[in-house]
Amino acid sequence: MKICLVATFPPSGRQLNEYAYYIARELQANPQVELTVLADELTNYAFATDQDGNPLKTDEQPELPGFNVIRCWKFGSLATPVRLLDTIRKLKPDVVWYNLVFSSFATPEKPFAAFAGLSAPALTRAAGFYTHITLHHIIEHVDFSAAGVRLERLFRIGSNLSTRALLKANSVSVLLSRYHHTLRTKYSAQNVLLSTHGTFASIPSPPDFTKRGNPDKRILAIGHWGTYKRLETLMEAFPLVLKKIPNAKLIVAGANHHTKIGYWESIRDAQPPSLPIEFRGYVPEEAIPELFASTSIVAIPYDSATGSSGPAHQACEYGIPIVCADLPDFRAMVADEDMAVRFYKPGNAVDLAEQLIAILQSPAHEYEMAEQNHIAGLEMMIGNVVNNYIRWFKLQRCKRMLRKSGAGDKQRLQRTAVDDRTTSFDAADPESGLLTRAGSQASDIRDLSAAHPRVDASEC
Repeated sequence: MKICLVATFPPSGRQLNEYAYYIARELQANPQVELTVLADELTNYAFATDQDGNPLKTDEQPELPGFNVIRCWKFGSLATPVRLLDTIRKLKPDVVWYNLVFSSFATPEKPFAAFAGLSAPALTRAAGFYTHITLHHIIEHVDFSAAGVRLERLFRIGSNLSTRALLKANSVSVLLSRYHHTLRTKYSAQNVLLSTHGTFASIPSPPDFTKRGNPDKRILAIGHWGTYKRLETLMEAFPLVLKKIPNAKLIVAGANHHTKIGYWESIRDAQPPSLPIEFRGYVPEEAIPELFASTSIVAIPYDSATGSSGPAHQACEYGIPIVCADLPDFRAMVADEDMAVRFYKPGNAVDLAEQLIAILQSPAHEYEMAEQNHIAGLEMMIGNVVNNYIRWFKLQRCKRMLRKSGAGDKQRLQRTAVDDRTTSFDAADPESGLLTRAGSQASDIRDLSAAHPRVDASEC
């Protein structure tokens, strides 16, 4: 199966590039998949800086070995859909898989370039290629004021049009059940699937408690900082933590958001030098395991949320307790994936400090939360997540081949690929291939391996 993955991709410093890397790694390891990554052109990244505040430079970031990467689109360019479609036509893949947020192709300051990029999946499908989107957030659940978006009403109108354009793909998967519900109810979408974000390790190792609290209790905050992901509340809370936990240490890692150049550096410069706070800047992938392995708590100090949290899933991967802002998206994430999380009231530094102290003062509670998150991580390993996507793509290829052979009626499709005691096709849109749980409205790619254990390319 030939798959084109359209995504930001390392060494790009842009959003979701790490997530795309882990998807690509699993696809590359599958002998039945021929993968080409259609990635963004590299540039100098003023917003992504190392621990000394130096920007990442293109000539210092070589391509990752072992991947077939074609950098055929440019962030902020109106030409993105044309260039993508031209490359896709040359490659003739079986599946074009887009990994997206609404700002994947441009910032809100360049709305026409952003919309042009988001129209690319619809154009890809119109050109005859099976098109799938993993959509990490939807605009209906974004707090625009916290994200720093101006002209909110106009932006929401444009976002509504962009969402409808994205839903023209053959199938779209989202990572939170509330997103799935919104797209199905507000947009009457019949091609939306519920998937899982996943943890990035192939097989997560049990937490090694000998590396934690030895000698300091490390609190880690990692992300793309400056918009709704902010550090002020955490900086105010940390001195309160030190009063009760004198061996606590705060690690702040990650790049600035691409619209907020210099944000974390300004936070660093405002802190008293006596505080045990270490600012790491952009952390390369090879340094991530040691960073998380020595961490006692992962803090997620956001003012709002735009989807499932990558750092929370990495915390599960390494079996680490989580403290995060009490936001609807995070409540849904925790409920969907059975994570161990203590919530604090957004913007309340005293409450944040109390939640951190409650874990650090109780080794038994820290251990219990760590074990629960490790178990949650085992349930959503990225290898299993990607395998479910591959099963979905194979199922769609079987259906298309059956339709072309003149044997595409609903009953035969069900007998070929689906156990009709658990799953049935949605008759309203046979082209979309939507899987719908019998007796419910929930379509779920997370259970695809259980629902279709027999689907294989050889059967088609």
